[in-house]
Amino acid sequence: MPSTFFTEAPHWRWLIVLYFFLGGIAGGCYFLAALIDLFGRMTDRPLARLGYRIAFPAVVVCGILLIVDLGRPERFWHMLLQSETWRPMFKSYSPMSFGAWGLLAFGFFALLSFVATFGPDDRRRRRVRLRPPGLLGVIVAILGGLSGFFLASYTGVLLAVTNRPIWSDTPLLGLVFVVSSASTSIALLLLLGPRRVFLIGGLRALQRFDVVVLVLELLSIIALVASLGSLARVWLNQWGALLAFGVVGVGIVVPLLLHRRAHAPTAAVVKAAALLVLLGGFLLRVVIVLSSESI
Repeated sequence: MPSTFFTEAPHWRWLIVLYFFLGGIAGGCYFLAALIDLFGRMTDRPLARLGYRIAFPAVVVCGILLIVDLGRPERFWHMLLQSETWRPMFKSYSPMSFGAWGLLAFGFFALLSFVATFGPDDRRRRRVRLRPPGLLGVIVAILGGLSGFFLASYTGVLLAVTNRPIWSDTPLLGLVFVVSSASTSIALLLLLGPRRVFLIGGLRALQRFDVVVLVLELLSIIALVASLGSLARVWLNQWGALLAFGVVGVGIVVPLLLHRRAHAPTAAVVKAAALLVLLGGFLLRVVIVLSSESI
């Protein structure tokens, strides 16, 4: 039996599960919004606006969840500043320090893009803009998209560098979290996207992309289980039912069947599939976080 079974658990519970879930959505929605703004059509810009308006509130909630989860919440700023010198507190060897600064950087760009969504959406106006196609907007979208990708993948990487069973016994947690963040973010955009954009085609294209991402998520979960080797049996004995029926069945297979139900699924069918994908994405984080706590 690996030595990871004899290490002390970090006692991460529901606040951290919610943080992982919302952090993935925040980073994923911003990344998708930035891609739409940079490469999409003018008619798809309302969809990008929605992504920015989801990303910033979500990352604010993430920060609150992390602060509340601290043993001394009032000292959260010690992660960013040295208490004696007030200089930046950055430890290159610490994944936690990387995460704190990454979350702050993403929050900054998410705020800029969030504010920009309340201005006039006209590409022809010649003035300073925080959204593409202006130069400043392009810079914000690129840097914000990169920081959003970091946030979406960071949680899986953070678990992998711990010395806990399951988390440190596979190199694929980061991949699984990135793909799951993409699927849940697409699902939320499909769920909240305006019907007008769906009819024009932006949401239909996103729905087709969701099919591809769900297949990738299924393959990444299968690869994750296979990479655990003999440990997979221990993991699945306790959490296999929730992983198989909740995450894979309800959160991936059923949405895929709904997407493929007809040549052109209706908006109602797409939104129903999106709800199931969101549920599956949340359950995936429940299984991964709480399973290591209970082993």
